[in-house]
Amino acid sequence: MTPTDGPADRLGTQDGAVAAVPRRSRRIVGLDAARGLALIGMISIHVLPEITEAGEPTLIWEIGSGISAALFTFLAGVSLALMTGGNKPVTGEALAAKRVGIAIRAVVLIVIGLMLAILDPPAGIILTYYGVMFLMAIPLLGAPAPMIATVAGVFALAGTLFIHLVGNAMPNLDGYDPSLGSLVAQPDGTIAALLVTGTYPVLAWSAFLFAGLAVGRFNLTLRDTHLRLMVVGLTMALATWLVSWLSIEVLGGFDRVLATTPGLTEDELVRSLTWGLEFTTPDINSGWWLLMLSPYSETPVEVLNTLGWALACLGAMLWLGQRIGQWLRPLALVGSMTLTLYVVHLIFLATGLLQETPYISFWLQLSLALLFVVLWRNVTERSQGPLEWMTTTASTAGQRWYRSRKS
Repeated sequence: MTPTDGPADRLGTQDGAVAAVPRRSRRIVGLDAARGLALIGMISIHVLPEITEAGEPTLIWEIGSGISAALFTFLAGVSLALMTGGNKPVTGEALAAKRVGIAIRAVVLIVIGLMLAILDPPAGIILTYYGVMFLMAIPLLGAPAPMIATVAGVFALAGTLFIHLVGNAMPNLDGYDPSLGSLVAQPDGTIAALLVTGTYPVLAWSAFLFAGLAVGRFNLTLRDTHLRLMVVGLTMALATWLVSWLSIEVLGGFDRVLATTPGLTEDELVRSLTWGLEFTTPDINSGWWLLMLSPYSETPVEVLNTLGWALACLGAMLWLGQRIGQWLRPLALVGSMTLTLYVVHLIFLATGLLQETPYISFWLQLSLALLFVVLWRNVTERSQGPLEWMTTTASTAGQRWYRSRKS
């Protein structure tokens, strides 16, 4: 759910540069389609069954677990790049004003995320983590793409290692997402959850956002860019899968983790490889566990593998968007206001409606989402959803305030 629907997603994204261009014609179809795919993947993971009647993981779980949320985060980084000029980044006072606007967006996202957590929906809430990542990205907005990519690599390797080494020694929120209540009652646990112990720990997940910021500095309209994203992404995904498979299944990593983890059974370890780590990492006396390709585990291999799939997905959607954009329009429409639709989805989950009929719930939510987008765009003549409009308005006001102070 990328909170930047509007000028940031259009070609030629200088302030006022699109004033004479129809709003709807300038959006990047492939980017919106990628967002729509990420949103649908997230909804499916939240709503549809994770396990078959035979006790095996469903195809939806095997394909989308961890990847959908990472794709969301990666695309948010792309949007940050587009908001600050894309492949022609703004500089000087214009960049300073953009930084103010992005800081305001971050605060808005944090507030929305903290308020949603009060409802306690049966799903992780990524918005608060998003906001913190946005704040961390502000110093990098003026950096060249290679430097940003290097920072992303550092978070993918050193950030994940730090999480696994110190995570259990830090305060936590017992599996709950940060909320306004936890911020007041447990400020230390809330900060630790956001950075290290939470559902989407920033020290690992920032790798996705920073990678997206680096990718957004390239010309996303070029076919060469699309192909390179697909090739690099697939290479990363397959290479990390091969490294993990060889390490765990062939070279004895599975047995070493089992032998050096007190109280861990073989069944528990097998479940961890499918559903996410079930054991506490500081109690593991072997580095082999860092090579496990387990969803939501934040191991270096898992983060790099997921990032590879995100790169490939964006490249494929951009490539398809230039060739069969009309066929991607329903997906792109949903992806044009993912912040609004994601928030409504979480509120719907919190009501408990249709929990016993997941497939009906899934298709109903998708149908209503598409219907809302079509009606909203036709009635208001805006390509932004209500929450996207709110964040953009607040961001623009902040930028104007900054410019007025400097003039």
